[in-house]
Amino acid sequence: MHRLTYSRLSKYNHAPDEPFCLDSGKRGAVLVVDQTVGDASVEYGLADASSFEGMLVDALADNPDSEVLVKVHPDVIRGSKQGYLLEAARRYGCRVVGEDLSPWSLLDAVQKVYVVTSQMGFEGLIAGKEVHCYGMPFYAGWGLTRDRLLCPRRGEKRSLEQLFAAAYIQYCRYINPLTGQRCELEETIALIADQKRHLERFSGKWLACGFSGWKKRFLGQYFGSKSKLRFAPLDKRALGRIKVDEQAVCWSSKITEAFISACELKGAALWRMEDGFVRSVGLGADLVRPLSLVIDSRGIYYDATVPSDLEHILNQTEFSDFLLQRARQVRERLVSLRLSKYNVGRSISLELPRERKILLVPGQVETDASIDKGSPQIKTNAELLAAVRRENPEAFIIYKPHPDVLGGGRYGELPNNTSASLYDLQVTDMAITDLLDRVDEVHTMSSLTGFEALLRGVDVFTYGMPFYAGWGLTRDRLACERRRRKLTLDELVTGALILYPVYVDPASGQVCNIETAIDLIARGREKVGRPPLKTRFYRMFRNRFLKR
Repeated sequence: MHRLTYSRLSKYNHAPDEPFCLDSGKRGAVLVVDQTVGDASVEYGLADASSFEGMLVDALADNPDSEVLVKVHPDVIRGSKQGYLLEAARRYGCRVVGEDLSPWSLLDAVQKVYVVTSQMGFEGLIAGKEVHCYGMPFYAGWGLTRDRLLCPRRGEKRSLEQLFAAAYIQYCRYINPLTGQRCELEETIALIADQKRHLERFSGKWLACGFSGWKKRFLGQYFGSKSKLRFAPLDKRALGRIKVDEQAVCWSSKITEAFISACELKGAALWRMEDGFVRSVGLGADLVRPLSLVIDSRGIYYDATVPSDLEHILNQTEFSDFLLQRARQVRERLVSLRLSKYNVGRSISLELPRERKILLVPGQVETDASIDKGSPQIKTNAELLAAVRRENPEAFIIYKPHPDVLGGGRYGELPNNTSASLYDLQVTDMAITDLLDRVDEVHTMSSLTGFEALLRGVDVFTYGMPFYAGWGLTRDRLACERRRRKLTLDELVTGALILYPVYVDPASGQVCNIETAIDLIARGREKVGRPPLKTRFYRMFRNRFLKR
């Protein structure tokens, strides 16, 4: 019940959740809930049309100094359905609430709830309101509501917790609609809460600039059904296309100073987009569609020179116990399933020395903005290896080039004259999760491998300022004064994997959450074989003409 209240969830969760303004001249308010004619719960709840008008008359008589709100279905206002109370509410001078609103918007504003059999009465109980029943819904007759009818079968007094457990946990069955798998109520709450939060956050009009054709095919799904997305090229003409009521979004590394200035001139908010941290089975360079993206209103997570939404989340969020519980379960599941960002590579056995400390240096794409903006001192893989060897002359150093570099699509190869003494072993096509099981430390500029190492309890040394540094969990060469808190690992996971990214199921196009994305990636990894022919042809073309 606390989770439902915290997430402000109800039976249906599409309606706006906004503060409801009352008549300031009244002393409080009560809510009277109408229902539609033909609702089977009215007949089988031992009620009829007279029950509704009697309820309204009693509510007015019992609360003479309060504002009486009559909630009717929006379809009744539009005339497509018939209700019981619209004409009576107008006749008695009550305030009719016909717009689509979250039940919590109304429950926050009232002290009492009057219902016939509406489930909103039970939601009123969860919200701590006094509930009057004029029919016999499932939650009446147990000593929790003020009832006008009796049901002789319901002779036992029950607590709200007992009633909730019976109705929501023991009676109902839950299925994740995106995976088709049975799940528990807690998992359902987490999924719907994340869907609702993202749909509300990205509602409105958007101008998406500079996106390639393959991204245009799925980009709108990340903004959800409450958004309207249109595309434009990122050129001089596009700068004049931004409308006053639009927000602009662009792939972070493509944003120009001219585009930033144009947005400021128009008063349009500029959001930056990038891949999420649990992305796919396969590489973005191969045009493998992502399951997660981040859409940031302040900056972007890899740019330590300016604030980002992730940094704000990690600095400001009061992490609830159940969010931390989710984070712990997510972390444990990622580790147990051996999942990472791209989920590529094979399981390979390594013979490593037992008497030496084993260090992993993950290579990065040297043209990446994450190095430009997140590693101001060390800029190349060779420089990083030299620094690590200098400070760890006796260690056994493993170097793993970035998968995109190995695939031929990005710059980051070590120069031919790189000293062989800088590392002891180079590993290429080995799954990063298997490698992390074998090392004592990870040394990195800003690679996501450092975050994946933290999930597995491996010590991490940073030479730049990645998003996971500066919170007391890593040993850092640099400092960021904006990062003011000491975080636990589960707090970092909550921000980075639960609250910050947007996850979308590729099959349905529906927003989901990290738990569902893990299930989808685990399934997808089981089907991985040789890359399809179109991917192999694209790699040949990319490696010849598009390398960057």
